[in-house]
Amino acid sequence: MSDPESKEENAAEPVEEEIKETPAEEIEAEPVAEEAPEEAAEETETEVETTEAPPAAEAEEAPEGEEEIEVVEEKVYTIPLRHVWVVTPRGKRAPRAVRDVRNYVARHMKADEVAVSNEINTEIWSRSINKPPRKITVRAVKDKEGKVIIYPAKGA
Repeated sequence: MSDPESKEENAAEPVEEEIKETPAEEIEAEPVAEEAPEEAAEETETEVETTEAPPAAEAEEAPEGEEEIEVVEEKVYTIPLRHVWVVTPRGKRAPRAVRDVRNYVARHMKADEVAVSNEINTEIWSRSINKPPRKITVRAVKDKEGKVIIYPAKGA
C-alpha cells in the first residue's frame, strides 16, 4: 500500500513545482490557457528555458572569476614530495602530501591561510592514497587580504 501512495505523492510534486516557478507567467497566460491549455503549457516551458540562459552565461564567467581576484603576488613552485614517500606509511601518503603542499606554500608565500584547489587535490589523489606524485608544480596566488589559493601551473 505504501508504494501507490508514494507514487501519487511523487506525481503531485512536479505540478506544485511548476506552479511555484511561474506564478507571474500563469497570470499572463490565462486567456491563452482558456483557448488551448496545451499551448499555454508549451509557452511557459519555453519562457522558463529562456530565463535559464543567463545563469549559463554566468557559469562561463566563473573560470574568469579566478583571475578577478585582486592578485598581489603570484608564483610558480615545483614542490618535492619525495619526503612523503620516505617517511610516511603507505596508507597515509596522499593526505600527508596535501598537508606538505599547503605548508610549503604557506612558508614560502608567508601566509597564514592557504586553500588548495580541487584540481591540485585531484592530481595528488589521482593514483590513490598509496602513491601520490613525487613532485608537483603549482601556481600560488595571493590576494590583497593575504589568503593564498593554490592552482595547477598553467604549463603543467
